[in-house]
Amino acid sequence: MTLLDGKKLATQIKSEIKEKVLTRAAEGKKIPHLAAILVGENPASMAYVRNKVKSCEEVGFTSTLFKEPETISENDLLHLVENLNNNPEIDGFIVQLPLPGHINEHLITLAINAEKDVDGFHPVNLGKMMLGLPCFLSATPKGILEMLSRYDIPTKGKHVVVVGRSHIVGTPMSILLSRKGKQGDATVTLCHSYTQDLKSFTLQADILIAATGIPEFITGDMVKPGAVVIDVGINRVEDSSNPKGFRLTGDVHFPSVEPVSSYISPVPGGVGQLTVMALIQNTLLAAERKD
Repeated sequence: MTLLDGKKLATQIKSEIKEKVLTRAAEGKKIPHLAAILVGENPASMAYVRNKVKSCEEVGFTSTLFKEPETISENDLLHLVENLNNNPEIDGFIVQLPLPGHINEHLITLAINAEKDVDGFHPVNLGKMMLGLPCFLSATPKGILEMLSRYDIPTKGKHVVVVGRSHIVGTPMSILLSRKGKQGDATVTLCHSYTQDLKSFTLQADILIAATGIPEFITGDMVKPGAVVIDVGINRVEDSSNPKGFRLTGDVHFPSVEPVSSYISPVPGGVGQLTVMALIQNTLLAAERKD
């Protein structure tokens, strides 16, 4: 069994991007600038944004954080998004999800300029992805493709089973892996909460991608021996033995799945690390498009 070490890969990618930023600076080109909008005090969102800001600093990017109260009105948030759309110094920006219930997330996503949508959520970028055109790929699917590529895990002709059909991970992942070309040419089955006899599908998977949002949902008896297992989940589970009162776990029950699999990504330290790197890569791409 080989551990798909996202932390190690992220360190490599940071080094590569830092070199590109230094080259840009030496050539007098603009340093990439990523902005993030954080609404409210959601602990997970705050941790994600801190990680993104820290990664920007490590690769030499400029970063700006707009921290807004949970009570911000939808109109005020739309106004902030519009300001970032029109700010030439900002190459890309994200609005950290989830947003408070009184704000329409789809409306906010649609308001982001697709050319600055480094999260890859805008319909323009999703549509271009469908057609195989150059675009910003959604960060988590992009990170998973990076992981498969850097570990030389073939997808051509393989049966990939994706469990979870969100527009952020599951659905774009199924499309990307079924496209022609590198990290594609797979036969993909997309499963969800209405799939009957889910186990019969997961047991067919050469590559199993778990993105359910349910802690430790995928167990060892659901995995074909020798399968590649990629755990997208990140869940807080109460744990009185932990000083923090909780532990982080994925959508895969690691103790039972690890002995069965040929490759497996851990949580934490797996896909989450590469999601952040994909966002940084997209921001660099946004800056390069302006050269």
